[in-house]
Amino acid sequence: MTLPNLPRGLHVFERGWLSANNILFTDGEKTLLVDSGYCTHAAQTLSLLEGVLGERPLDMLVNTHLHSDHCGGNAALQARYAALQTLIPPGHAAQVAQWDPVALTYQPTGQLCPQFTFSQTLQPGAQIRFGAAQWQIHAAAGHDPHSVIFFEPASRTLISADALWENGFGVVFPELEGVDAFSEVAATLGLIGRLNPAVIIPGHGRVFNYTPEVMAHARERLDFFVRHPVKHARHAVKALLKFKLLELQRCSFHEFAQWAESTAYFLQIRQTFFPELKVQPWITQLCAELVAAGVAKREGAYILNA
Repeated sequence: MTLPNLPRGLHVFERGWLSANNILFTDGEKTLLVDSGYCTHAAQTLSLLEGVLGERPLDMLVNTHLHSDHCGGNAALQARYAALQTLIPPGHAAQVAQWDPVALTYQPTGQLCPQFTFSQTLQPGAQIRFGAAQWQIHAAAGHDPHSVIFFEPASRTLISADALWENGFGVVFPELEGVDAFSEVAATLGLIGRLNPAVIIPGHGRVFNYTPEVMAHARERLDFFVRHPVKHARHAVKALLKFKLLELQRCSFHEFAQWAESTAYFLQIRQTFFPELKVQPWITQLCAELVAAGVAKREGAYILNA
């Protein structure tokens, strides 16, 4: 597949699924990074940046949303670059200012995110300079109610975060919390369709051409989850287990199961969608399904990332 040329000075660091992709802009007076990855990958994030920037500082950091895989490296970048300006979506600004890891979902999901600060908020409907071009800021609720995406109309390049991937979109977390958000996913997909991008830089996975088939697949996946919300919940909880395995890489199965059984988000999902199941056998079955799918392995008393 031949991809259109990306705007000059735009560098995409495609990361593994524990860290979101990082998008670096160097063609302008100020250097700018979109999303900082997960905290345990912060050293690698810094190495990738320094490999392109050299002695040049990073001037601005922008987060599409505040899930830990997109902003977990913020603190490390702020420590490395003293004058760094950090811009975040406005929806969680108060929680970041007060540093509330429960409201920001880091504690309930059992994920890590060192405390960081911010300089300004991103306003949907406004524009922001990335490199040498002006990019539009668009609200993109669904996967996260406060997420934004960025669009550059001249090159028709879209930074889609987790609103649209080549093979779908991110878990719709508000639905797991009892909030109707599938309709917001549909609205965001409609927005992307109207923008009609040529190329998409997703939050995870490779850069890809936007085609009607990509959108059709996303809408088909959404329609399936709307019809089967319990299957969406099951998919989500396995994604959260896999995320922790990506972080730990190897853990005793007993400790891993204990972690899941004591993590509030898992208990909330079970109570809402699987109340008839006892916690321990439910977690054991979910882990067995990860192993059967080839994304985890069991070695004796241990469970490993695969």
